[in-house]
Amino acid sequence: MKKVFATLVALALVALPLANARADTKEQERLENCGDVMADIVNIPDGIPQDLIDKAECVIVIPSVLKAAFGVGGSYGRGAMTCRSGENWSGPWGAPVMMALEGGSFGFQLGAQATDFIILVMNPRGATSILKDKVKLGADASAAAGPKGRTASADTDVTLRAEMLTYSRSRGLFAGVSLEGSTLRPDDGANEELYGKKIDPAELVRSTDMTPPAAKKMDDVLTKLSPRNLSDPASLR
Repeated sequence: MKKVFATLVALALVALPLANARADTKEQERLENCGDVMADIVNIPDGIPQDLIDKAECVIVIPSVLKAAFGVGGSYGRGAMTCRSGENWSGPWGAPVMMALEGGSFGFQLGAQATDFIILVMNPRGATSILKDKVKLGADASAAAGPKGRTASADTDVTLRAEMLTYSRSRGLFAGVSLEGSTLRPDDGANEELYGKKIDPAELVRSTDMTPPAAKKMDDVLTKLSPRNLSDPASLR
């Protein structure tokens, strides 16, 4: 009996690092998927207006969400958020925070196809509220379907009022979409697996030296697309 117990303990000790490695790999794959989605989105001719991206504090990417994941069971989609670093959100894009998107119908039917979501966080209040805790879009944070088209103006009532602008891509179509009623929160378990320790999401996004290699594509795309925060006068000096 003692030999059997010892064998089971040994097998458990061997399996533990393998399980941790698989979890770490899973989060890295999510980050790589986020980079792929972001690269595709910025190449859409009638995509997100450039002046909106230039004025965004953070960008959230939730790739490959399926309708089946949003039934009555509280399932969710997972992705990552990256913000401009520095005290005033005026620095280079910082390390990513793994995020969870939870909710119901999102105001439309996803169908059987995978849908990618892109969310622009347009002001410091929106960014700070997400980093602190779970927020419900439309209640804790104002949200609106984002306008599209490279020449669309960001100076409209909708974009000026909204703390978050939301987009979707499904079946090859890209559009602004309502996500009111859904919730966003930092995925603390995924962040711990990715970075190897518990870490404050607010500390992550302020940092530029903690970005994991899997986030390089997402960081490169955003750095090339919008190197400066044009909503912050300090970044224009």
